Amino acid sequence: MILTDARRPARTGSVGELIPLAEQDRSRWDRDLITEGVALAVDAFARPPLGEYQLQAAIAALHDEAERPEDTDWPQILALYDLLEHLSGNPMVTLDTQLAGHYRLDAVRGHLFEMLGDPKAAAEHYRAAARRTTSLPEQHYLTTQAARLSRVGRRQAQEHPVLPV
Repeated sequence: MILTDARRPARTGSVGELIPLAEQDRSRWDRDLITEGVALAVDAFARPPLGEYQLQAAIAALHDEAERPEDTDWPQILALYDLLEHLSGNPMVTLDTQLAGHYRLDAVRGHLFEMLGDPKAAAEHYRAAARRTTSLPEQHYLTTQAARLSRVGRRQAQEHPVLPV
């Protein structure tokens, strides 16, 4: 919790809008809390039995220690998530069919389609996620993402029209 709280000053913008981890101003993170949290995570990780909270803390520590998003140790995070999946079977970890209808599954799909360069599919998933969440800041973020990607999709369609054959 300390490692998550260390990022709190950068998680929202001036009017309360959500700022994704990769877009946060990391200079606003509380480095003293990160140092404390990492030390606690390292100590807890070394004490058996290994549990969900130790793994979650280790994942948060890897995010917090990265100076820039591209410096994140993704292979290590993936390995920790694999352990967490094995240990917990939590559908939030696996994002599997047990989450059908949960807004987070659509939000992740939207993000992945965006990364794949499919703004139309991404926007559809962001809109679906926005309809399902009860959190107003999350709804705003997701609808903003969908609107942005809809504009991108329209611009791409205008630049590269599909001609009838």
